[in-house]
Amino acid sequence: MAIKIVELFGYEPADRSAIATEHRKSLRCPFLRETCAKTLSDGTISGACTVRQTRPDPVICCPIRLYAHDYRILSDISTVAFGGGTRLISGQRVSEVEHDGKYVAVFGKRWGKELRLPNRGGRGYFVDWILARIDGAGQLAEFVAVEVQAIDTTGNYRAERESYLRGQSHERYSKGGINWENVNKRILPQIIYKGHVLRLERLCAKGLFFVCPTPVYQRIRERLGGNLREYQPHPGSLTFRWYDIDPEAREGEIRELVYVGTYTTTVDQVALAFTAPSNLPPAGVYEAAIKAELSGTE
Repeated sequence: MAIKIVELFGYEPADRSAIATEHRKSLRCPFLRETCAKTLSDGTISGACTVRQTRPDPVICCPIRLYAHDYRILSDISTVAFGGGTRLISGQRVSEVEHDGKYVAVFGKRWGKELRLPNRGGRGYFVDWILARIDGAGQLAEFVAVEVQAIDTTGNYRAERESYLRGQSHERYSKGGINWENVNKRILPQIIYKGHVLRLERLCAKGLFFVCPTPVYQRIRERLGGNLREYQPHPGSLTFRWYDIDPEAREGEIRELVYVGTYTTTVDQVALAFTAPSNLPPAGVYEAAIKAELSGTE
């Protein structure tokens, strides 16, 4: 396994412009406009926004990278869920404005309190974002939930990172990888659980939205197979929205975050495909592998 950093503190690692150099020097995230919040295993600030393996396209490895353009992904979802003309406002500022039915209260990190989905054991999960439309009387009219996921990396890219921070090039790939197994172990089980909880909510009329990089969505569809039926957003629906970064990097500029596509299905469809996948390998593959190993052939 090998990976290479594509974006570091928001910019191309080889970018020698004053603004890119300053962000690397101060360890500053341009999307948060403060110190990078992504850390390595020992607590060192990472700075890596996007990486690539030797062949596939770049994949965003920090969810904060998806908040480019002042959290545009949330505005996009608000328009899809509640119609055009909506205005986002922190959930803590709802009482400060005169309501006309177009304000959408945002609950999530740096906007307002994160809201936990409880379970019977009392622990539950946090939902990354709740977008709640407020009616003309200042009361809750409807809401949707939003999950934002990038992908974790494995291994170590410290030497590459330190070379870039010293202003040096680093041609070699790092001894790291991308933890695609997280799609099966963590991402899909959590969105299925949260989707089932949200479908019980009377005012969650458009279901759960899931935002991720394009390669993550591709892995999810590969895991679930090609038999998911498409629906319009409704209670119990799950809407995937996926994004890429612009392939072209310009000196002194951050690459654009590019909306690629959307697909709406249901939580039930995803749960069934996850537990009874349709894209299994042919029967006998384990037997063949064992026999090949025992015979010393490949």
